[in-house]
Amino acid sequence: MQFDLQMKIKNEKNMYQYLKENSYWVKELNRNAFAYPKFVDAMKDLYRLRTSDKISDAIDQIDLISSFLNAFRS
Repeated sequence: MQFDLQMKIKNEKNMYQYLKENSYWVKELNRNAFAYPKFVDAMKDLYRLRTSDKISDAIDQIDLISSFLNAFRS
């Protein structure tokens, strides 16, 4: 694996954790450094780090809070 790619992964906590949990990516990244965007996408999908995931989580929290407030009003 290229040194700069190793440093990117090691400095990012989520990427490093994902690499430890899915070690097959080590072989893939050793063979093909251009697979890095696929690696990042897979990590973001698993850990729900996309903007759409964050918006969805925020909406879910707002719905939960509003349901609690409605329960207290009644």
